[in-house]
Order: sequence, then structure tokens, then C-alpha cells
Amino acid sequence: MRRIGVVVNPIAGMGGRVGLKGTDGKVAEARDRGADPRAPDRARAALDALDEYDTEVEVVTVAGAMGGDAVRDAGFDPVVVGRPERGRSGESGPIDAETTASDTRNAVRAFVDHGVDLVLFVGGDGTAVDVAETLDELDSEIPILGVPAGVKIYSSVFAVRPREAGIVAVSFTDTETGEVNDVDEDEYRAQEVSTELRAIAKTPVAEERQASKQLGGGTVETLAEGVAEDVQPGVTYALGPGGTVGAIKSNLGFEGTPLGVDVFRETEARSASDGVSGVTANRDGGLVVRDGSAAEIEAALDDRNVVVVSPIGGQGFVFGRGNQQISPEVIRRSEVEVVATRAKLDDLDALRVDTGDPKLDEDLRGWHCVRVGRYERRLISIE
Repeated sequence: MRRIGVVVNPIAGMGGRVGLKGTDGKVAEARDRGADPRAPDRARAALDALDEYDTEVEVVTVAGAMGGDAVRDAGFDPVVVGRPERGRSGESGPIDAETTASDTRNAVRAFVDHGVDLVLFVGGDGTAVDVAETLDELDSEIPILGVPAGVKIYSSVFAVRPREAGIVAVSFTDTETGEVNDVDEDEYRAQEVSTELRAIAKTPVAEERQASKQLGGGTVETLAEGVAEDVQPGVTYALGPGGTVGAIKSNLGFEGTPLGVDVFRETEARSASDGVSGVTANRDGGLVVRDGSAAEIEAALDDRNVVVVSPIGGQGFVFGRGNQQISPEVIRRSEVEVVATRAKLDDLDALRVDTGDPKLDEDLRGWHCVRVGRYERRLISIE
């Protein structure tokens, strides 16, 4: 029997869709902007996948939104070892409880006491740090595996998608070391990225685990010039984050947000409606939305739309890592243009997507032409 400790950070990823680039210290603002909890559904997808293997599983978890709710919804009868500090008396805390790092760390300590074989956590890099550092303090070699639910995911201890996390959790036979990295969210919101190695942890050996994010790499001038030359009047372009797409923004004549999503159109843009503040009337063409949320980007779409994104180096994600503002609705209403330097593609065996919509992920899979130069393109699959 495999004993799996499951802990959920219920507020992880709430800032992504609404353009906050993280949720640390921004939960109230995220809710004010209309953000919905993302982690519970991601947890449920991972837990549902545990049944795909004929392996007896015992789940140890925390009450309420930190695991108990999702575990029971998935049909398991868990061993409950604690509850959030701010929870009500009784087994479950309030559904919308704003949990803390200490809640996660307390859960991990309880998992160690109960002899779990794996800590399966749902969150982002901050949650990964809490889990790994606690195990290190306890001198424990229990492996960890992340279900990706945060905005920024730079660590290599995460599965590529929630479903794959569940499959790996129940089927892995060996472990290796993985990096746990994090970035300062305030610096991230100020368009600065500097990763910090926070821990080294044991994690399952699996192809379905993502690589540690690589930063930097290669010239992009020719590629950016080619994309900018092909921009057509009347077409709405949602331009994602990153240095490659940032060079395209510069070639279009505006200073984009390096870690945000900007919307560009060379013809008259419609005015904001229904109080969506990020959309502006622009009669001369140009920037329509700067650093937009999902709602602002959706409101700016027109008859023909193109999403321009570049994969994350070392991981290959084109959707679902740092660009959750490009929502499934935006993707469905748009053509997708993937751009990357040759050097970046050389380090990737495939591209990946994790939009939060399994049907859309499936629709996006297959061979795609990635633009690698002014005119050149290269075929690579999305898996």
C-alpha cells in the first residue's frame, strides 16, 4: 500500500487570471478583481488520476480546503491529521479560509509523523519551498511532487500537469534530486526576475515531471523583426510575457510589460465596456491593453485575433506558466503563434500546455510550426 500525504494551498494561482502575477499578499485584491480559487480543481484532477493504476492508496491530508474536501470529493476516505489554524472548530475549516505557510509546514510535519511515502502538494513555488524546507529541517528524505497550481512555477519538483501528478504519485519506482526555486513576487510584478535556489529535494523520477526553468538565452532581433513585419492592420494581437515576445513589442514601437500580456492593434480599437478598465480607445492604432488581466484581454478581442507566445526555456510550456491571463476563452477565439530562438528549441523535446481546461489542452496537442527566424519555421509537437 502506498501512503500519500496531500496538502493543498487553496489560494495558489488566484492572482494569475486577474493579472496580479502571484497571490502572495494579494488575496483580497485578487478576490476584488473577481478571482476564483484554482487549486481545488487542480487537486481534484490529480486525485482522480490516482485510480488509473491498480495500486492500493491511503491518503493522509488536512481538513477542509487544505485537502480534505478535494480528497473526499475524489472518493477517498482520508486520514485527517490537522486543520488550518484559522479554521472553525470541527473537522473542516471555512471554505474560503486564507491559509498560511505555517499551515502547510504543520501539515508536512504531521505527514512525517504518519510515515507517508510521498508528499503531494498543490500550489506554486512558494508552497514547494514550505514543503521542502520543512522536510529538510526534520532531516526527512520523503520525496515530494507538486501539482502545478501557482502563477510562477520555476522548480523541477512539479509534474507537467495535474493529471500527470496523480499518475506519477501512484506509479513511481525511483527518486532523484530536484531543485526548488522561487522568485520575489514584488520584484516579479515590477518586471524583474531573479530566481533563488531555496532547497534540493527528493522527487520521483518521471518523464511527466517538468524541468527547472532556464532564464535567458540567445539573440531574437531577426525573429522579432520578422514577426513585426507580418503584423496586419485590423488584427488584434495578444502578446505574452518573456524576452522573445518583448523584442517583438519593441519592434512594434512600444515598451511592453516583460512579464505581462499586452494587446496590440493597428486600427481603431473599441472603447472599454462594462467597466473593464484595462481597455482604452486608440484611434491611431497601437497599444490597446497594457499588462492586462484575462477579462481585459477578452474584452479587447475582435473578429480576428492572434496570441503570440514563446515557450519557457528548459520546460517547453507555452500556456499555463506565468501567462494564465491568456485564458482558455482567449485561446479559443484566437490563432496561436509560437515563437522561439533555435537555441531554445534545441533544448526541448516537445512543447507543453496546461491551460486549466483539459479539452483545450487535448485540442492543442499535435505538431505545430514554431517561428524561429525572420522567415524560418520549425515543426515541434505539443504533448
